[in-house]
Amino acid sequence: MRYGFAIDQRTCIGCHACTVACKTEHEIPVGQFRTWVKYVDSGTFPENTRDFGVMRCNHCTDAPCVKICPTHALFTRSDGIVDFDSENCIGCKSCMQACPYDAIYIDENTHTAAKCNFCAHRVDEGLEPACVVVCPTHSIWVGDLEDENSGISQLIAENPTRVRAPEQKTGPNVFYIGASIPVLDPLQAPADQAYIYSQPDPHRAEVAQHLPPPAPSLDGPAVTTLNTAHPRPWGWRVTTYLWTKGIAAGALLVVALAVLLDENLGRYQTVWAPLIGLVGVAVTGVLLIADLKRPERFLYIFTKGNWTSWLFKGSLALVAFGAVASAWLAVGLFAESGNVGYPYELVDVLVYVSIPAAVMAAGYTAFLFAQAEGRDLWQSKLLFPHLLAQAVMVGAGVLAILLGAFGADPSSRDGWHDRVPTLTPEGPGFEQVVVRCLVVATVLHIAFAIVEFYASHETKQASAAAHLVTHGQYRPMFLGSLALAFVSAAVAMFAWDGDNLGAALAGGIGVQVALLMYESVFVRAGQDVPLS
Repeated sequence: MRYGFAIDQRTCIGCHACTVACKTEHEIPVGQFRTWVKYVDSGTFPENTRDFGVMRCNHCTDAPCVKICPTHALFTRSDGIVDFDSENCIGCKSCMQACPYDAIYIDENTHTAAKCNFCAHRVDEGLEPACVVVCPTHSIWVGDLEDENSGISQLIAENPTRVRAPEQKTGPNVFYIGASIPVLDPLQAPADQAYIYSQPDPHRAEVAQHLPPPAPSLDGPAVTTLNTAHPRPWGWRVTTYLWTKGIAAGALLVVALAVLLDENLGRYQTVWAPLIGLVGVAVTGVLLIADLKRPERFLYIFTKGNWTSWLFKGSLALVAFGAVASAWLAVGLFAESGNVGYPYELVDVLVYVSIPAAVMAAGYTAFLFAQAEGRDLWQSKLLFPHLLAQAVMVGAGVLAILLGAFGADPSSRDGWHDRVPTLTPEGPGFEQVVVRCLVVATVLHIAFAIVEFYASHETKQASAAAHLVTHGQYRPMFLGSLALAFVSAAVAMFAWDGDNLGAALAGGIGVQVALLMYESVFVRAGQDVPLS
């Protein structure tokens, strides 16, 4: 059994009875919707038309919201209905990023995710969903799509149908009959600057002005004249979290490299590196918890964890990284107490373990963003190596700031001179390792950013998001971030040989600001392309 909807837009009159019935049935707060009617006007007066589209959850066969939910709050029933359990929801909003149809919202009353659930409580009692019952023109059909004799299956078999966002390959189970392409493809009908009954939300109206022009249509230009508001789910906390965990992972990666090169690091090895890692991952955790709509439930990530979700697996990666950094710091502080000699063998083990831990802490977001199937800009195959380059850039940047402010400090205690570097005098010192990592990683970041935004993209949505960055409202900040990163690397080059650490300090500060600017653009632009 696989329940689905068929919506006959040939007979829909745009009366909003389905919307009102849905809101009444589920006591949905004012301004929020599980089912809503979108208006699209096409052509030029007097040769113009108005089309309607009933928008809702598509109850996908391969539902991305179910995969990304870290606590099993969203699940697929045996009858194909994608339902939700608000008691398990932590309000992480990842399902909103995964949905290609703008069908999920955070309920203002419960602060948990909600959407059309096919009126599952009515279906279980043998009743039809509320929207079907009230539709005056029988434009909404429901039934078992796998039953060839059901009315919905016969309707779909006898008429050409379309689905929304077929390129996402989610297996949507809402089929439209007679719906125009501009109704189903929001890029074909950007929001008008004034709706017929209201004003569009400022965010949607602003974005519409910067989107690339839609492809020519036989029906003439099309604009959306009525729709609902869909604000960005993720904001500055996610932007900042990308930066803080990058610092944490990058600092340990750079110091691990220097340790493997047998450099004399002093307290940078015993204290500073693991402390930076621990503080960075702790701040990251605070940001992630603060961004939850139900932060008191954050432990559900671990007690109700969903192994298909990279939000859950990423949380484990951050915990593992924090454990490694804590162990390293504990060993370093114990050695700094002067009670024992420095346990080089144990630290070598921690160094080797810290490398994969840091790589996963920095890079798991690439897999999380890949599950955000509603945000095609984030689907870049280069995102994983790009995140690693960013981590090394800002991690080395923080170390460069410390070097410039406090010096190399190669002898942390009296017993530190027992460690003798094995490299020849011509080999790179710790200062050189830090500066060269900073410069090389920054150049790689710039190169990745240019390719990710200026190269061709696989989908229209990704191209539209990139257009917002390269030609739209984000162009000044984007180019400014790359320019600042380039200048920071150029300044740091004056410390390439390990001296002139003031230049390293300046470069280290510059890359922090550059990355925050870049991540702000990347996170916002990815969410700005309309999905409904």
